[in-house]
Amino acid sequence: MPLLEIANLTKQFRAPDGSNHEVVRVESFSLEPTTQVALRGPSGTGKTTFLHLIAGILAPDSGRIVLDGTDLTMLSEAGRDRLRAESIGYIFQTFNLLQGFTCLENVLLGMSFGPGADRHRAEELLRHVGLGERLHHYPRQLSTGQQQRVAVARALANRPKLVLADEPTGNLDAASGASALKLIRDGCAENKAALLLVSHDPVVLGGFDRVQDLAAINRPLR
Repeated sequence: MPLLEIANLTKQFRAPDGSNHEVVRVESFSLEPTTQVALRGPSGTGKTTFLHLIAGILAPDSGRIVLDGTDLTMLSEAGRDRLRAESIGYIFQTFNLLQGFTCLENVLLGMSFGPGADRHRAEELLRHVGLGERLHHYPRQLSTGQQQRVAVARALANRPKLVLADEPTGNLDAASGASALKLIRDGCAENKAALLLVSHDPVVLGGFDRVQDLAAINRPLR
């Protein structure tokens, strides 16, 4: 049984001129438990919007998003927030770390929205991604690559069933990007989480067994 099933999903936004601009129209998409899939697509093709719909950050205009038997489209905003905290890890391209919180506090805060903060697990994850000596450093005291490692630890903290990664190496140099990608993929495998990653980078995409063109599944009306 698929972990994620999507059917007839649509999302449009209002353009400045008052017209409606459809960004997402996905007829069918599914993802099996523990699998790792990459979606390929250039900027402006709806990648981030698609992930935000799956994560419940945005509500679709129509369609179904079923995660582990629960239809997100039938939940309230608060219900989607709870499901995301409990079942989904999200790795943003810009990391979205809170600058006034330390590495450890950023991970603990993410955990507090789910089952609850577990300091031992948070410290263990940060050590696992190579930040054991920087638990109490603030994001501004870290390199870009180190900030991404905090984001990876935070995404895995609540033992999610699904990890969504939006261009996770987009702000990193080649060496740091390769290291971050390995951490993400190894972390998902170790935690038995499925991974859905979107990118336009052929180097990133080259390591995945299953790569799909977003244009093949997302066909918005123009």
